[in-house]
Amino acid sequence: MRNYIRHPSDIPIDFQPEELAEAHSERLKNVSQGGLAFYSSTPLSPGCLIRVKIPLVKPVFQAVGRVTWCHARDGHFEIGIEFLDQDDAFRARMVEQLCHIEHYRQQVLAEQGRQLSSEQAAAEWIQRFAPDFPGPDDGQD
Repeated sequence: MRNYIRHPSDIPIDFQPEELAEAHSERLKNVSQGGLAFYSSTPLSPGCLIRVKIPLVKPVFQAVGRVTWCHARDGHFEIGIEFLDQDDAFRARMVEQLCHIEHYRQQVLAEQGRQLSSEQAAAEWIQRFAPDFPGPDDGQD
């Protein structure tokens, strides 16, 4: 058993900077207190406003945030945003848990050949990982 929760990096996130007309699809890195981080092929300037959407969950999670940092890493960029509405931060933590459960469901199918319903995957994930799931005050990177 792991000593920590791995953040699935295969969770899609769509984003659109307010100053650009086109949206981009990339991959989520993590969700932490008040914001999230994601990978991007495009750099974004700190301070710019951005609309994010996580289409994996229903209803689709959408929020507006502000870019707080952008770091070049191995041919791509890691971008951190802070949510402008604290309710979005709480909702994003719930979305992160749902994404972990969906990732777990897909992992069990690939590794064990067991096909779990969303409810079965949630029950197993909660039993195995929920006690170790970082809280909103744990300050993840």
